[in-house]
Amino acid sequence: MSSHTIRISLGVLALLCVGSALADDIPAKDGATAQWMIVKERAWANMACGGEWVASEILADDFQGTAPKGARYSKPASAPAYDPNTQWSSDCRLDSADVRFFSADVAVVYGSESKTVALPDSKHERRCLVWSDMWLRRNGKWQIIAVQDNRVECPTR
Repeated sequence: MSSHTIRISLGVLALLCVGSALADDIPAKDGATAQWMIVKERAWANMACGGEWVASEILADDFQGTAPKGARYSKPASAPAYDPNTQWSSDCRLDSADVRFFSADVAVVYGSESKTVALPDSKHERRCLVWSDMWLRRNGKWQIIAVQDNRVECPTR
């Protein structure tokens, strides 16, 4: 075997070892990090029903969201002031959430949620969203950096 062939073989072996080590750092799809993300996604969905304010914790300072009608929005500066007259939604649900890790520091959560809102005529309407939330780990902390929300027809129950 020539020295050139040996060098190429060693180079390929080194790349395979590095690639294998990097793959070991990617969190498991059903592991603790993924489950934690789903818990936070559920809490964010529950904010529409007056649930605990989690946006300050899970949204990065440079967060950028796209609402169902295309409007862009950023991370709220703080929790909204308490108002006893606030008309909260009801029956907020995280209907599905699937976490996919693309590296040790990047994940996308694909999900859907629903809630019931009171309409001006005192009727109620079920509203459903499907969305993709991009999570990034910086300095050891996972946060959402971007979201895309899409309103869809709710499935019949």
